Amino acid sequence: MSLFIRSRIWWCKFGSGRKAIQESSGTSDQVKAQEYHDKRQAELWELKRLGVKPRYTWIQAVNKFITETKHKRSHQTDLQMLGWLHTYVGGMYINDITADTVSTVKAACLAEGRATGTVNRYLAVLRGVLIMARDDWQWLDKVPKVKLFPEATARVRFLSHAEMAALFKELAKFQYMLDLVEFTLHTGLRHENLITLEWSKVHPNMQHIWVNPIDSKNAKAIAVPLNAKAREILVRQLGKHPTRVFTNKGKPVTDANSGVWKRALKRAGINNFRWHDLRHTWASYHVMNGTSLLELKELGCWSSLRMVERYAHLNSDHLQRVCGNLDNVYNLATVPAKENLVVAP
Repeated sequence: MSLFIRSRIWWCKFGSGRKAIQESSGTSDQVKAQEYHDKRQAELWELKRLGVKPRYTWIQAVNKFITETKHKRSHQTDLQMLGWLHTYVGGMYINDITADTVSTVKAACLAEGRATGTVNRYLAVLRGVLIMARDDWQWLDKVPKVKLFPEATARVRFLSHAEMAALFKELAKFQYMLDLVEFTLHTGLRHENLITLEWSKVHPNMQHIWVNPIDSKNAKAIAVPLNAKAREILVRQLGKHPTRVFTNKGKPVTDANSGVWKRALKRAGINNFRWHDLRHTWASYHVMNGTSLLELKELGCWSSLRMVERYAHLNSDHLQRVCGNLDNVYNLATVPAKENLVVAP
Protein backbone atom coordinates (compact mmCIF):
# COMPACT_ATOMS: atom_id res chain seq x y z
CA MET A 1 0.00 0.00 0.00
CA SER A 2 1.63 3.26 -1.20
CA LEU A 3 0.25 5.46 1.57
CA PHE A 4 2.11 7.58 4.08
CA ILE A 5 0.99 10.14 6.62
CA ARG A 6 2.14 13.75 6.77
CA SER A 7 0.77 16.34 9.21
CA ARG A 8 -2.07 13.94 10.10
CA ILE A 9 -3.17 13.68 6.46
CA TRP A 10 -2.71 10.55 4.36
CA TRP A 11 -0.70 10.99 1.17
CA CYS A 12 -0.50 8.68 -1.84
CA LYS A 13 2.59 7.74 -3.80
CA PHE A 14 2.37 6.44 -7.33
CA GLY A 15 5.42 5.04 -9.11
CA SER A 16 9.01 5.16 -7.90
CA GLY A 17 12.19 7.15 -8.26
CA ARG A 18 12.26 10.63 -9.71
CA LYS A 19 9.06 10.04 -11.68
CA ALA A 20 7.04 9.20 -8.56
CA ILE A 21 3.90 11.24 -8.02
CA GLN A 22 2.81 12.28 -4.53
CA GLU A 23 -0.69 13.55 -3.85
CA SER A 24 -2.64 14.43 -0.73
CA SER A 25 -5.80 12.38 -0.21
CA GLY A 26 -7.23 15.29 1.77
CA THR A 27 -8.30 13.04 4.65
CA SER A 28 -6.97 11.69 7.94
CA ASP A 29 -9.14 8.55 7.54
CA GLN A 30 -6.95 5.70 6.29
CA VAL A 31 -9.85 3.77 4.74
CA LYS A 32 -10.99 6.79 2.71
CA ALA A 33 -7.38 7.51 1.78
CA GLN A 34 -7.03 3.97 0.42
CA GLU A 35 -10.19 4.42 -1.65
CA TYR A 36 -8.78 7.65 -3.06
CA HIS A 37 -5.47 5.92 -3.80
CA ASP A 38 -7.11 3.05 -5.68
CA LYS A 39 -9.27 5.39 -7.74
CA ARG A 40 -6.34 7.63 -8.69
CA GLN A 41 -4.19 4.63 -9.52
CA ALA A 42 -6.84 3.40 -11.95
CA GLU A 43 -7.07 6.85 -13.53
CA LEU A 44 -3.31 7.07 -13.95
CA TRP A 45 -3.26 3.61 -15.53
CA GLU A 46 -5.91 4.68 -18.04
CA LEU A 47 -3.92 7.79 -18.82
CA LYS A 48 -0.72 5.84 -19.41
CA ARG A 49 -2.15 2.83 -21.27
CA LEU A 50 -5.19 4.25 -23.01
CA GLY A 51 -4.50 7.95 -23.23
CA VAL A 52 -7.64 8.73 -21.25
CA LYS A 53 -7.28 12.03 -19.39
CA PRO A 54 -8.22 11.61 -15.72
CA ARG A 55 -11.09 13.54 -14.18
CA TYR A 56 -10.44 15.52 -11.03
CA THR A 57 -12.92 16.44 -8.33
CA TRP A 58 -13.52 19.87 -6.89
CA ILE A 59 -12.15 18.61 -3.56
CA GLN A 60 -8.90 17.53 -5.21
CA ALA A 61 -8.59 20.93 -6.87
CA VAL A 62 -9.34 22.80 -3.63
CA ASN A 63 -6.76 20.78 -1.67
CA LYS A 64 -4.10 21.61 -4.24
CA PHE A 65 -5.21 25.25 -4.46
CA ILE A 66 -5.01 25.66 -0.67
CA THR A 67 -1.51 24.17 -0.58
CA GLU A 68 -0.21 26.38 -3.36
CA THR A 69 -1.77 29.66 -2.17
CA LYS A 70 -0.87 29.59 1.53
CA HIS A 71 1.27 32.69 0.95
CA LYS A 72 -1.74 34.85 0.01
CA ARG A 73 -2.78 37.51 2.51
CA SER A 74 -6.37 36.52 1.80
CA HIS A 75 -5.71 32.85 2.60
CA GLN A 76 -8.05 32.67 5.60
CA THR A 77 -10.78 34.50 3.71
CA ASP A 78 -10.32 32.10 0.79
CA LEU A 79 -10.76 29.14 3.16
CA GLN A 80 -14.01 30.57 4.47
CA MET A 81 -15.38 31.14 0.98
CA LEU A 82 -14.25 27.72 -0.24
CA GLY A 83 -16.08 26.18 2.71
CA TRP A 84 -19.28 27.91 1.61
CA LEU A 85 -18.77 26.90 -2.05
CA HIS A 86 -18.41 23.25 -1.00
CA THR A 87 -22.19 23.02 -0.51
CA TYR A 88 -22.76 23.69 -4.20
CA VAL A 89 -19.75 22.18 -6.00
CA GLY A 90 -18.13 19.93 -3.39
CA GLY A 91 -19.41 16.71 -4.96
CA MET A 92 -18.63 17.64 -8.57
CA TYR A 93 -15.84 16.93 -11.00
CA ILE A 94 -14.25 20.21 -12.05
CA ASN A 95 -14.89 19.57 -15.75
CA ASP A 96 -18.60 19.26 -14.94
CA ILE A 97 -18.71 22.81 -13.52
CA THR A 98 -20.50 24.83 -16.20
CA ALA A 99 -21.92 28.30 -16.67
CA ASP A 100 -25.19 26.97 -15.22
CA THR A 101 -23.31 25.89 -12.09
CA VAL A 102 -21.83 29.35 -11.78
CA SER A 103 -25.31 30.89 -12.13
CA THR A 104 -26.60 28.62 -9.35
CA VAL A 105 -23.76 29.66 -7.05
CA LYS A 106 -24.33 33.34 -7.86
CA ALA A 107 -28.07 33.10 -7.15
CA ALA A 108 -27.50 31.25 -3.85
CA CYS A 109 -24.96 33.83 -2.73
CA LEU A 110 -27.38 36.67 -3.45
CA ALA A 111 -30.24 34.84 -1.75
CA GLU A 112 -28.28 34.87 1.51
CA GLY A 113 -28.28 38.67 1.43
CA ARG A 114 -24.72 39.31 0.30
CA ALA A 115 -23.89 42.49 -1.58
CA THR A 116 -22.92 42.15 -5.23
CA GLY A 117 -19.33 43.13 -4.43
CA THR A 118 -19.14 40.28 -1.88
CA VAL A 119 -20.69 37.85 -4.37
CA ASN A 120 -17.91 38.83 -6.79
CA ARG A 121 -15.31 37.77 -4.21
CA TYR A 122 -16.88 34.29 -3.97
CA LEU A 123 -17.07 33.97 -7.74
CA ALA A 124 -13.45 35.11 -8.04
CA VAL A 125 -12.30 32.31 -5.74
CA LEU A 126 -14.30 29.76 -7.72
CA ARG A 127 -12.80 31.05 -10.94
CA GLY A 128 -9.31 31.15 -9.40
CA VAL A 129 -9.40 27.44 -8.55
CA LEU A 130 -10.58 26.53 -12.05
CA ILE A 131 -8.00 28.73 -13.78
CA MET A 132 -5.18 27.14 -11.79
CA ALA A 133 -6.55 23.72 -12.68
CA ARG A 134 -6.42 24.69 -16.35
CA ASP A 135 -3.22 26.73 -16.58
CA ASP A 136 -0.97 25.35 -13.83
CA TRP A 137 -1.98 21.71 -13.50
CA GLN A 138 -3.45 20.96 -16.95
CA TRP A 139 -6.44 19.30 -15.30
CA LEU A 140 -8.92 21.21 -17.44
CA ASP A 141 -9.12 22.16 -21.11
CA LYS A 142 -11.39 25.16 -20.56
CA VAL A 143 -12.98 27.21 -17.80
CA PRO A 144 -16.62 28.33 -17.89
CA LYS A 145 -17.17 32.07 -18.19
CA VAL A 146 -17.63 33.63 -14.76
CA LYS A 147 -19.35 36.97 -15.20
CA LEU A 148 -18.97 39.31 -12.24
CA PHE A 149 -21.38 42.03 -11.21
CA PRO A 150 -20.36 45.60 -12.12
CA GLU A 151 -19.10 47.35 -8.99
CA ALA A 152 -19.82 50.91 -8.01
CA THR A 153 -17.12 53.57 -7.89
CA ALA A 154 -15.05 53.32 -4.74
CA ARG A 155 -16.77 54.98 -1.77
CA VAL A 156 -15.28 58.15 -0.27
CA ARG A 157 -16.72 59.29 3.06
CA PHE A 158 -14.78 61.74 5.18
CA LEU A 159 -15.43 63.71 8.35
CA SER A 160 -16.35 67.37 8.14
CA HIS A 161 -14.68 69.68 10.65
CA ALA A 162 -17.93 69.83 12.65
CA GLU A 163 -18.19 66.01 12.74
CA MET A 164 -14.57 65.75 13.78
CA ALA A 165 -15.08 68.17 16.67
CA ALA A 166 -18.19 66.29 17.80
CA LEU A 167 -16.38 62.95 17.67
CA PHE A 168 -13.37 64.25 19.62
CA LYS A 169 -15.72 65.59 22.29
CA GLU A 170 -17.38 62.18 22.68
CA LEU A 171 -14.00 60.44 22.90
CA ALA A 172 -12.57 62.85 25.48
CA LYS A 173 -13.12 60.31 28.28
CA PHE A 174 -11.39 57.55 26.30
CA GLN A 175 -7.91 58.89 25.68
CA TYR A 176 -6.59 55.61 24.24
CA MET A 177 -9.33 55.66 21.57
CA LEU A 178 -8.84 59.34 20.85
CA ASP A 179 -5.13 58.67 20.32
CA LEU A 180 -5.93 55.86 17.87
CA VAL A 181 -8.33 58.05 15.92
CA GLU A 182 -6.02 61.07 15.78
CA PHE A 183 -2.98 58.97 14.85
CA THR A 184 -4.93 57.53 11.93
CA LEU A 185 -6.08 60.99 10.85
CA HIS A 186 -2.45 62.17 10.78
CA THR A 187 -0.86 59.09 9.18
CA GLY A 188 -3.57 57.33 7.15
CA LEU A 189 -2.45 54.04 8.71
CA ARG A 190 -4.68 51.04 8.06
CA HIS A 191 -6.46 49.46 11.04
CA GLU A 192 -4.41 46.26 11.23
CA ASN A 193 -1.10 48.12 10.97
CA LEU A 194 -2.29 50.58 13.62
CA ILE A 195 -3.28 48.14 16.33
CA THR A 196 -0.26 45.85 15.79
CA LEU A 197 2.29 48.69 15.71
CA GLU A 198 5.36 47.84 17.82
CA TRP A 199 8.08 50.10 19.20
CA SER A 200 10.65 48.18 17.16
CA LYS A 201 8.96 49.62 14.05
CA VAL A 202 9.23 53.23 15.25
CA HIS A 203 12.22 55.31 14.10
CA PRO A 204 14.45 56.28 17.08
CA ASN A 205 13.74 59.97 16.42
CA MET A 206 10.09 59.26 15.61
CA GLN A 207 10.51 60.57 12.07
CA HIS A 208 8.61 57.65 10.61
CA ILE A 209 7.38 54.13 11.30
CA TRP A 210 7.97 50.96 9.29
CA VAL A 211 5.51 48.37 8.04
CA ASN A 212 7.03 45.04 7.02
CA PRO A 213 6.10 43.50 3.63
CA ILE A 214 4.27 40.65 5.35
CA ASP A 215 2.03 43.19 7.14
CA SER A 216 1.51 45.41 4.10
CA LYS A 217 -1.57 45.15 1.90
CA ASN A 218 0.65 45.33 -1.19
CA ALA A 219 3.32 43.01 0.26
CA LYS A 220 5.89 45.83 0.12
CA ALA A 221 7.95 47.44 2.86
CA ILE A 222 6.49 50.81 3.84
CA ALA A 223 7.95 53.84 5.61
CA VAL A 224 5.16 56.06 6.98
CA PRO A 225 6.35 59.63 7.72
CA LEU A 226 5.15 61.25 10.94
CA ASN A 227 4.15 64.87 11.41
CA ALA A 228 4.44 66.78 14.68
CA LYS A 229 1.00 65.72 15.94
CA ALA A 230 1.66 62.04 15.23
CA ARG A 231 4.97 62.24 17.12
CA GLU A 232 3.19 63.92 20.03
CA ILE A 233 0.72 61.03 20.20
CA LEU A 234 3.57 58.49 20.19
CA VAL A 235 5.30 60.29 23.04
CA ARG A 236 2.14 59.85 25.13
CA GLN A 237 2.40 56.08 24.67
CA LEU A 238 5.98 55.75 25.97
CA GLY A 239 6.38 53.42 28.93
CA LYS A 240 2.91 51.88 28.71
CA HIS A 241 4.00 48.57 27.16
CA PRO A 242 7.40 47.01 26.34
CA THR A 243 6.54 46.03 22.76
CA ARG A 244 3.21 47.36 21.56
CA VAL A 245 2.55 51.06 21.00
CA PHE A 246 -1.19 51.40 21.50
CA THR A 247 -2.70 50.00 24.69
CA ASN A 248 -5.70 50.30 26.96
CA LYS A 249 -5.17 49.85 30.70
CA GLY A 250 -1.76 48.29 30.08
CA LYS A 251 -2.94 45.73 27.55
CA PRO A 252 -2.42 45.94 23.75
CA VAL A 253 -5.45 47.13 21.81
CA THR A 254 -6.75 44.27 19.66
CA ASP A 255 -9.58 46.03 17.86
CA ALA A 256 -10.14 49.77 17.45
CA ASN A 257 -13.46 49.15 15.72
CA SER A 258 -15.01 48.49 19.10
CA GLY A 259 -18.13 49.38 21.04
CA VAL A 260 -16.45 52.50 22.41
CA TRP A 261 -15.86 53.73 18.85
CA LYS A 262 -19.34 52.85 17.58
CA ARG A 263 -21.14 54.40 20.55
CA ALA A 264 -19.10 57.59 20.22
CA LEU A 265 -20.13 57.86 16.56
CA LYS A 266 -23.77 57.42 17.54
CA ARG A 267 -23.62 60.04 20.30
CA ALA A 268 -21.89 62.46 17.92
CA GLY A 269 -24.65 61.98 15.35
CA ILE A 270 -22.23 60.66 12.72
CA ASN A 271 -23.88 58.22 10.32
CA ASN A 272 -22.62 56.05 7.48
CA PHE A 273 -19.04 56.11 8.77
CA ARG A 274 -16.62 53.17 9.19
CA TRP A 275 -13.20 52.99 10.79
CA HIS A 276 -11.55 52.78 7.36
CA ASP A 277 -13.19 56.12 6.51
CA LEU A 278 -10.64 57.74 8.82
CA ARG A 279 -8.09 56.85 6.14
CA HIS A 280 -10.39 58.41 3.54
CA THR A 281 -10.57 61.51 5.74
CA TRP A 282 -6.77 61.68 5.95
CA ALA A 283 -6.44 61.36 2.17
CA SER A 284 -9.26 63.81 1.42
CA TYR A 285 -7.82 66.60 3.57
CA HIS A 286 -4.38 66.01 2.08
CA VAL A 287 -5.75 66.62 -1.42
CA MET A 288 -7.88 69.58 -0.33
CA ASN A 289 -4.76 71.19 1.14
CA GLY A 290 -2.60 70.87 -1.96
CA THR A 291 -1.04 67.38 -1.82
CA SER A 292 -0.80 66.05 -5.37
CA LEU A 293 -2.26 62.67 -6.30
CA LEU A 294 1.24 61.34 -6.99
CA GLU A 295 2.43 62.49 -3.55
CA LEU A 296 -0.68 61.01 -1.93
CA LYS A 297 -0.05 57.69 -3.68
CA GLU A 298 3.42 57.56 -2.13
CA LEU A 299 2.21 58.68 1.31
CA GLY A 300 -0.62 56.12 1.38
CA CYS A 301 1.42 53.36 -0.29
CA TRP A 302 -1.22 52.67 -2.91
CA SER A 303 -0.13 50.42 -5.77
CA SER A 304 -1.30 52.73 -8.57
CA LEU A 305 -2.58 56.22 -9.28
CA ARG A 306 -5.93 54.71 -10.17
CA MET A 307 -6.42 53.98 -6.47
CA VAL A 308 -6.15 57.68 -5.53
CA GLU A 309 -8.13 59.11 -8.43
CA ARG A 310 -11.24 58.88 -6.23
CA TYR A 311 -9.93 61.96 -4.38
CA ALA A 312 -9.09 64.02 -7.48
CA HIS A 313 -12.34 66.02 -7.45
CA LEU A 314 -11.53 67.46 -4.01
CA ASN A 315 -8.93 69.88 -5.37
CA SER A 316 -9.19 71.62 -8.72
CA ASP A 317 -6.64 74.38 -8.02
CA HIS A 318 -4.33 73.10 -10.74
CA LEU A 319 -7.25 73.16 -13.20
CA GLN A 320 -8.23 76.64 -12.11
CA ARG A 321 -4.71 77.84 -12.94
CA VAL A 322 -4.75 76.45 -16.47
CA CYS A 323 -8.35 77.17 -17.42
CA GLY A 324 -7.32 80.81 -17.95
CA ASN A 325 -4.84 79.85 -20.67
CA LEU A 326 -7.51 80.61 -23.27
CA ASP A 327 -8.47 84.04 -21.90
CA ASN A 328 -6.81 85.92 -24.77
CA VAL A 329 -6.96 83.31 -27.50
CA TYR A 330 -10.45 84.02 -28.78
CA ASN A 331 -10.45 87.78 -29.39
CA LEU A 332 -13.87 88.37 -30.91
CA ALA A 333 -12.96 91.96 -31.81
CA THR A 334 -10.77 90.65 -34.66
CA VAL A 335 -13.64 88.80 -36.31
CA PRO A 336 -15.10 90.85 -39.22
CA ALA A 337 -18.67 92.09 -38.88
CA LYS A 338 -21.26 89.89 -40.49
CA GLU A 339 -21.98 92.32 -43.37
CA ASN A 340 -18.29 92.46 -44.32
CA LEU A 341 -17.84 88.73 -44.65
CA VAL A 342 -17.21 87.51 -48.21
CA VAL A 343 -18.84 84.23 -49.10
CA ALA A 344 -16.89 82.17 -51.59
CA PRO A 345 -18.87 81.28 -54.74
